[in-house]
Amino acid sequence: MAEITAAAVKDLREKSGAGMMDCKKALSETNGDVEAAIDWLRAKGLAAAAKKSSRTAAEGLVAVKTAGTKGVAVEVNSETDFVAKNEQFQGFVATAADVALAGGIADAETLKATPHPAGGTINDALVTNIATIGENQQLRRVGFVSVDQGLVVDYMHNAVVPGLGKIGVLVALESPAGADVLLPLGKQIAMHVAAAFPVALNASDIPAEVLERERKIAEEKAAESGKPAEIIAKMVDGAVAKYAKENALLSQPFVIDGKTPVADVVAKAAKDAGTTIVLKDYVRFQLGEGIEKEESDFAAEVAAAAKGA
Repeated sequence: MAEITAAAVKDLREKSGAGMMDCKKALSETNGDVEAAIDWLRAKGLAAAAKKSSRTAAEGLVAVKTAGTKGVAVEVNSETDFVAKNEQFQGFVATAADVALAGGIADAETLKATPHPAGGTINDALVTNIATIGENQQLRRVGFVSVDQGLVVDYMHNAVVPGLGKIGVLVALESPAGADVLLPLGKQIAMHVAAAFPVALNASDIPAEVLERERKIAEEKAAESGKPAEIIAKMVDGAVAKYAKENALLSQPFVIDGKTPVADVVAKAAKDAGTTIVLKDYVRFQLGEGIEKEESDFAAEVAAAAKGA
């Protein structure tokens, strides 16, 4: 049997896109013949898709779609940015968003189990994508917002194609006002959300664990001041309150002028329109946020695989 070298494993991985251990096994099965090993890997078909599920998927696309009083955002991840340019992948993400919007679906697991227009389920189409495109892909999350009357407005920052990109935003405006009033207001607020990255709509909606983390940071900073305990307590409370104000959408300074709170911008628009306008909800999806990307020593990984580690 031919010796399986680290160089051969690396070469096969680069040519096939398959996992390290799969490449080593393929070379073992084909006596070190790289081209035969590629055929062996291709013959695995859908069986290879399941093995790819352990690889980190932190690239991909975000989709946003709206229809009057409702809107949806969907994030589908892939391993590399190259896949985001694949028309098959783009079509899948757009279709998933259409299905979620039509069904008012607000979570990924429900969407996966929903019928796909071409047959099977959304998840079936995803598995086919993994097999044919050759990378792990994950339908990660879905965000849905709606209003009883008014408008849900979408915005995609640096769109790859219309409705698909890396930062997608939905803004839900509850109001009897017409689209001529709500659409431009919603677009400006959505652009603000994309740029300012609010944590919640109101300060009271910021998760307790987030505020607790900020409190601990503030306590560590204040303790270094050497001030009396009662002063330190006020410093900590002030720091947490400042964080909440700066990270709640309605109290953030509007990015258009850098000073007017978003709540006041909405109130002025309502006054000018002679009616009520309520910023009811928003969604901001940034591709890959919160996913810890794997970092590894590729040379060491190849050597370990070649040695059978």
